Amino acid sequence: MTAIHSNERDSEEYSFVYGDDAIAYEVIRKKRPLVEKQESATTNKRKITLRVSPSGEVQVIAPDDATNEAIHEAVIKRAKWIWDALVACRSQQEFVKPKDYVSGEMQFYLGKRYVLKVVEDYATGPKIKMTRGKLLVTLSQFDEHKTARVKALVTHWYQANAERVFQERLMQLLPETQWVKGVPFFRVLPMQKQWGSCSARGSLLLNPHLIKAPKDCIDYVILHELCHIAEHNHSERFWRLLTQVMPNWKEVKNRLDSMAELYLNE
Repeated sequence: MTAIHSNERDSEEYSFVYGDDAIAYEVIRKKRPLVEKQESATTNKRKITLRVSPSGEVQVIAPDDATNEAIHEAVIKRAKWIWDALVACRSQQEFVKPKDYVSGEMQFYLGKRYVLKVVEDYATGPKIKMTRGKLLVTLSQFDEHKTARVKALVTHWYQANAERVFQERLMQLLPETQWVKGVPFFRVLPMQKQWGSCSARGSLLLNPHLIKAPKDCIDYVILHELCHIAEHNHSERFWRLLTQVMPNWKEVKNRLDSMAELYLNE
């Protein structure tokens, strides 16, 4: 049995019961051109889309004039799909444990896997480099602060490489986005649930963990945010623009989403 409950104070946050689970979801309203608003109610229902993020958040994307009844009906019809997707997310998260930053752990860089190796060398200061399939971290000494020191070196290494590679990819992609004037300012900042964002002024914010993904995934995120310079919300025009510059973006996005828990793990 499936039931719907709403929280009017939070306006667009709801939940429904499937089996023994209460599943929360968020409704995101998207404005549509006037011509589209004149379409039939049946057509409107087809424009209600659902998604489950790798972190287990359920979102419903609906036209701004969609009725609550239409949204609830769309959710109920796909209740089993939502539940199955959440079960898959939970199953994957069980195998993703916080890193201990010790030799033998797996690290990712540009879509490839590398084994972390931590060594002690009194003759040299702390350093990190990639060599022969390994991410080699050298400490001058092992002590009670070893884990923190290794984590700091690895985090700084990812940050520095992210800034360099993202700049290279941005410059490579700009000729394809003719609506962008000049070179957008961007910052690299860790985020828990987003790969990137674009401000109203056209500044980009990119997640350093994205450097762990293949280059086409990095390109997808950058192009996604560059498209927001022309279209600030996820309108049909936005998706047409993204398809124009990256026809296979859905495939690339799915690949990135499937690895998100591993890439974001630290």
